[in-house]
Amino acid sequence: MINKELLIFDFDGVICDSVNIKTQAFIELYKNYGSKIQDQVREYHLLNSGISRFEKFKYFQSVLLEQKFVEKDINILAKKFSNLVKEKVINSPYINGALEFLTKNSSKRQFVCTGTPQLEIVEIAKKRGIINLFENLYGSPKSKIEIIHDILRQTNVEKNNCVFFGDAMTDYNASFKCNIPFIGIRNSETNFPKGTVIIENFNEII
Repeated sequence: MINKELLIFDFDGVICDSVNIKTQAFIELYKNYGSKIQDQVREYHLLNSGISRFEKFKYFQSVLLEQKFVEKDINILAKKFSNLVKEKVINSPYINGALEFLTKNSSKRQFVCTGTPQLEIVEIAKKRGIINLFENLYGSPKSKIEIIHDILRQTNVEKNNCVFFGDAMTDYNASFKCNIPFIGIRNSETNFPKGTVIIENFNEII
């Protein structure tokens, strides 16, 4: 049981088991560049889970492909990515115990803080029928640090009365920089620092 007033959740890999959906979509978009580039795309995505897809595409284009990019190109890639993943994320299974945990804590102040675009995460939550479990859902273009600061200002809750659930180092680092408690959701791609509180899934804390 979590004795905190304010609960903040990343989405992919925390609420829904949807990380692999997005990994495969990034790989698919770079299939014409060969397996080496696809492997580098996969590695960068997994090491930087939680960063906006727009920032990832900028990195892929400018660093991996050594191409000059314009915003129009990035927006086209982002649109293709959304078309590949959105319905699959809507239909993806929950992380074990996540829905039960959210429902049990629905009287608390619950927020989503994700790298998914703002309008898209709201649409996903609506279609999954869980939007009413959250006070608000925040996504890119704001960073997770900016989002957490906004939530803290909005709610005026003391930092030690908050907790951020995440599955990536992006989540851990945002929590650390904002000086709020963090609980990691274990996965095979993330090695959290020694001493981090880690759970396998929400069944451990329901």
